[in-house]
Amino acid sequence: MKIAFVGKGGSGKTTLSALFCRRLAAHGHPVLAIDADINQHLGAALGLDDDTTPPPMGEHLDAIKDYLRGDNPRIPSASVMVKTTPPGSGSRLLSVTGHNPLWARFGVDVAGVRLLATGAFTEDDLGVACFHSKLGSVELLLNHLLDTAGEYVVVDMTAGADAFASGLFTRFDHTFLVCEPTRKAVAVHRQYRRYAADFDVTLSVIGNKVTDDEDVAFLRREVGDDLLVCLTQSTPVRAMEQGRPFGIGDLEPANLAALDKIRRGVDSTVRDWDRFVAQMHDIHLRNAVAWANDATGVDLADQIDPGFRPIPGLVPAARTAPDRGTPSRSVPSRPASGHTAGRIA
Repeated sequence: MKIAFVGKGGSGKTTLSALFCRRLAAHGHPVLAIDADINQHLGAALGLDDDTTPPPMGEHLDAIKDYLRGDNPRIPSASVMVKTTPPGSGSRLLSVTGHNPLWARFGVDVAGVRLLATGAFTEDDLGVACFHSKLGSVELLLNHLLDTAGEYVVVDMTAGADAFASGLFTRFDHTFLVCEPTRKAVAVHRQYRRYAADFDVTLSVIGNKVTDDEDVAFLRREVGDDLLVCLTQSTPVRAMEQGRPFGIGDLEPANLAALDKIRRGVDSTVRDWDRFVAQMHDIHLRNAVAWANDATGVDLADQIDPGFRPIPGLVPAARTAPDRGTPSRSVPSRPASGHTAGRIA
């Protein structure tokens, strides 16, 4: 399942993204986490030290495009591939537990989770670039990623309703809006509900930093049946945020149970691959007309391969037993102090 955590800035969505990833990994589930927030803090929340960060995908879009397009005849070069370009016959598709040059180059394994990141603004970006150009790497990966049952792709998104500035918000099976019991936080929920109304987005609200029954009643009154579960203020989480040692088992039993309820909410989500592909094509055509045709000088509608259906099974998952040197773990582990860089051919 592809999962997004969204919410007002400061609501705790990055912390909850990390806690959810840690809980999944602790139960042995394959987890791919992507930091797509303009403030890149997911790695630290997962336990990476300050000196270790994933290589920034947003600075290597052409290399990512060149790998993903493979020998798709509809995409003759990376220069005519945009963030919404869908896969077709000949494209390279990705699996969560498989091994490929993108995971090798851009991934860092921490706490049993494979972490990727868009990268933050650089000095060269200031005043001339939009963060959505970096988010294009995430949209391309999700379009080419064929996750299967029991695999989880968790994306820590930009704050507020900013995700609606691109088609990225349609790339998820389930979106969780992290909401404090405040008027400002529930206003973001209303924005999401309004913007997502025509796109069949599966949306649930996670109440966070709840202190008493009045907080729960407030959230229930404001967001209604969207409220899935609430998490309370947490002393172990505060310790984690201050840089003190933290393990997922340190979390309060009620908050651990809340994380498990979120997983059950994900697992009960009905995935619709046909809708996913139809929205992928629709968003691509919208972008082609709005700006991409002019930017590339070609008609990008021709990139859509109408007979191609990217469905699980087209990419084999990693083996679970050793075979000719293939690692036995579905998600390879690397020390938190570094990453392995690979060349994209």
